[in-house]
Order: sequence, then structure tokens, then C-alpha cells
Amino acid sequence: MGIVDSGKQFRLRRLSGSGDGRHLFVPLDHSVSDGPVVPQARWNDLLKSVVEGGADAIVVHKGRMRTIPPGILRQCALIVHLSAGTAHAADTDAKVLVGGVEEAVRRGADAVSVHVNLGSDTEHRQLTDLGTVAASCDFWNMPLLAMIYPRGPRITDPRDPALVAHAVNIAADLGADLVKTTAPMPPDRMAEVVDNCPIPVLAAGGPASGSDLIGYATSVMLSGCRGLAVGRRVFSSPSPGALVSRLAAVVHADGPGTSPHQQAITAGVA
Repeated sequence: MGIVDSGKQFRLRRLSGSGDGRHLFVPLDHSVSDGPVVPQARWNDLLKSVVEGGADAIVVHKGRMRTIPPGILRQCALIVHLSAGTAHAADTDAKVLVGGVEEAVRRGADAVSVHVNLGSDTEHRQLTDLGTVAASCDFWNMPLLAMIYPRGPRITDPRDPALVAHAVNIAADLGADLVKTTAPMPPDRMAEVVDNCPIPVLAAGGPASGSDLIGYATSVMLSGCRGLAVGRRVFSSPSPGALVSRLAAVVHADGPGTSPHQQAITAGVA
């Protein structure tokens, strides 16, 4: 490993606490788009339960990062989300950059993330932002998670496997190290996505509240996903830590949870 790459590789290892190259991320950045995820009095308790449950990383915005007590993330990495947009905007699919990589490095983040809605009216601007951030991440040796979704007025079926595969390859081509996206339906068709992507794919969210989240998680992991990113179902759960623990058991389970192509990526030969 060369000196130039050592910083990024170190941070990438931090994003998989168990060292198996798989990831359970808990996004908590919804406070910008939708409002508070929990009352402020419960924020620290939520963080502790997520960390103790076994999350590999949480995702927050830069200002929220400052409110995290020192030491609470000793066993959990931190991803700073650089994109923003609210549910009150004229175009809810639009995202803009509200932070930079250098700032995230200074604050001690382990990675940054950028959101792109493929098929939105502002797709061109969001792709430009992704490319710009990727270049900055290369300069600072910072891992980049692309959150890219088929979502906008030009998308008729956001869960079409071919369309999802296109989305994750855009992330790879523009310089992301990891990509989070929606799972096709049925979830086992995620194999068609991961087998055509040169970087690790994480399945986003999951089914609506009340449906089988653990079954969904098992299905996408067996289809070759390298992880999950589950936010709303976690912070709205009456027992966030217990749910994270169950998800972590699925993500980090031993066994045939990756396709041959993804195993090659883990081995560094793809």
C-alpha cells in the first residue's frame, strides 16, 4: 500500500468495525430534510444505543457532528453528509452541497457522503457536485459514499434492476468508494445490481414500517450487498439498539453473503 492511499484505506477500514468489509450504516441526517429525528433530550441515548447495537457508522450533517459528546463514537465511524434539501422545497428531488471535504477532515470525520437523484430536474448539477467532491476526496484521502437513487419526474419504475444498476455504476464511474441505493423489487434481484458494479453496494432503508425488515436485510445481503443503510426504521423504533443489533447480526453473519464478484472486490483483485 502506497503512502498516498494509506489514509483512505485506514478510514475505509474504520467503516467496517468487524473488519469483514461489510457495513451497517445508520443515517441520522433526516433532521435537515424532514425535521428532528428524536427530541433533543433523547439524542445522546439514541447515539449510545446505535453504537452499542453494533452500527459501523452513523451519518450526520456537519453541525450536528459538533453536538456528539467526545468518546461516544469510539466503536463507530462517522460520515458527514454534504448534500441537503428539504421537504418544503419547490423541487424536493433537488440537492445542493452544504459542506466540503476539507471541513469534514478537520472535524475528524471518517468519510463523507453525497446525494444524487437520477432523473431529477437538477440531475446535471448533482452529478457535477458528486464529481467535484470525489476529486476533493482523492486529494484528502477521504472515502466517499454516494447515495444515488432513481428518483424524479423521468423515472417510471425506481426499482427496475437495470435502472438501479445504472445508478450504482454512475457512482463508481464518478469516483465513489461505496454506493448506497434503493433495492429492486423483489429484493433478491439486487444480485443483478451488485454483480455489475465495481464498488461495494449498500441497500438503503428497507420496507415500510410494520413489514419484515430483517427478512429484507437477509435477502439483500444474500444477493451480494456489502451492507445496509437503515435510518428511519432505526430511530423511529421503540428499541433502536435491539433493532441495530439484529441488523448487525445479518450484515456481519458468516456464510455465503456475497457474490463471487463482490468476494473478488473484498480480496482486492477486481
